Amino acid sequence: MIVPDISQNAVAVADHYDELDPMYRRVWGEHVHHGLWATGRETPAEAVETLVDTVGDRLGLLPGQACVDIGCGYGATARRLAMTRGVRVTGVTLSAEQARYAAAHPVPGVDVQVRDWLDNGLADASADAAWAIESSEHMVDKPGFFAEAHRVLAPGGRFVICAWLAGTDASGWKVRHLLEPICREGRLPSMGALEEYEAMAEAAGFVVTGYEDVSRRVARTWMICARRLLKALFVDREARQLALGARNRGAILSIPRLILAYRTGAMHYGIFTLSKAGEHRAPR
Repeated sequence: MIVPDISQNAVAVADHYDELDPMYRRVWGEHVHHGLWATGRETPAEAVETLVDTVGDRLGLLPGQACVDIGCGYGATARRLAMTRGVRVTGVTLSAEQARYAAAHPVPGVDVQVRDWLDNGLADASADAAWAIESSEHMVDKPGFFAEAHRVLAPGGRFVICAWLAGTDASGWKVRHLLEPICREGRLPSMGALEEYEAMAEAAGFVVTGYEDVSRRVARTWMICARRLLKALFVDREARQLALGARNRGAILSIPRLILAYRTGAMHYGIFTLSKAGEHRAPR
């Protein structure tokens, strides 16, 4: 694991997303995560929804189930799965700006709250399923991230994590010039490797039932982001002001690093499917 930087805490993450909110919505839209290309012919919007639908499939979601979206962003994933799978979703985000956007785009069965997942206040065994799409990276206490998910899930509950992962053999210049700056600029306290995620999941009590490396199917996301960013900087005064003067402007510099990190194998993108032992209860 890249050496943890505890200064990249929940306060820093919230500030990052609140300040860069206009930029994120211009460059990413309401889904603040990678797209997943199955055929290679999908549009960026279709690829983003493919990733969401893949998470729903791996969770085996059923109508009426209670779910938790950990690091829900603008609530787009929660809204899509609530509408397409008939589930109820509690979304947790650190960003007041993201929660404000979600409140302005309500969907029945979706409740987005400003909370720290590591102190979420949810009841024990209160959820049938949970997912974390590119949010575990922001957790200062990654073992605590897994432990809270295990506590909140009911027996038999499933947990899917889509995560940025450090390459197992990443060292030297790949760490110094790619992974460490990506963590610093993106407000990631650390970036774990595949084996570390599996060990933390098992230590929390989960059974790892599946893993897939989809790096090649998501990597083009960053070229799309780069093009959108350049266009925004050219036509949008607010975007230029953020790029030049924002406290968190370093995140913009991470885009070329991320492109190179995927191409060199310094970074991978993995989808984990975990299960909590016990008999699964009927949807409540």
